[in-house]
Amino acid sequence: MSRTIAIVGGTGPLGRGLALRWARTGETIIIGSRDAVRARTAAAEIVSKTGGGTRVTGAENAAAVAAADVVMLAVPFEGQAALLKELKASFRTGAVVIDATVPLAASVGGRATRTLGVWQGSAAQQAAELLPDHVKVAAAFHGVSADLLEGEVPIDCDVLVCTDDAQAREVVSELAEKIPGVRAVNAGGLENARIVEQITALLISVNIKHHVHSAGLRITGLPRRT
Repeated sequence: MSRTIAIVGGTGPLGRGLALRWARTGETIIIGSRDAVRARTAAAEIVSKTGGGTRVTGAENAAAVAAADVVMLAVPFEGQAALLKELKASFRTGAVVIDATVPLAASVGGRATRTLGVWQGSAAQQAAELLPDHVKVAAAFHGVSADLLEGEVPIDCDVLVCTDDAQAREVVSELAEKIPGVRAVNAGGLENARIVEQITALLISVNIKHHVHSAGLRITGLPRRT
């Protein structure tokens, strides 16, 4: 099934990587940015990398969100709240919003290997509080290497999906498993996003210790999703 996916923060490493991987599978992608010209430039680069024939365009954030069935949030934590307040009226009724925000201490001058406390419990729960009631929110894609996403090889990792909505879980899991090598894992309700966000900080620490950019997470003892 092809759908329209807006990637808010699509000019950043994670957003570009996800756009590239999903575009290759036939999804329609809209790169979102505060700067529409920058978004269109990023979209053209992705089309070039895929050899053409993929459906990738760029637009200002509000226009991208208004045109999408699925919205991927790949933005820094320090800008998440203000951005969602600005875009709140643009979301389609029933849209699935996937939040990959991690409240890293680095956003306020601390270390990227630890997370900040968030009043709502997690960045994803903060997003759910700020978004309109007619959208479905899931937390996912926190621990996937942006460097590997921008390549072509299969990615050896699981994507932990936290949401309170069954339809959102199905959509996010399907998108995760369109990336070769990735398995989607049901990680429970949205409240568990705080744990997943903390694991992301741990993975950053592991990457630093081992001088790599590719550390991921596998949950053992589980079958592939059916």
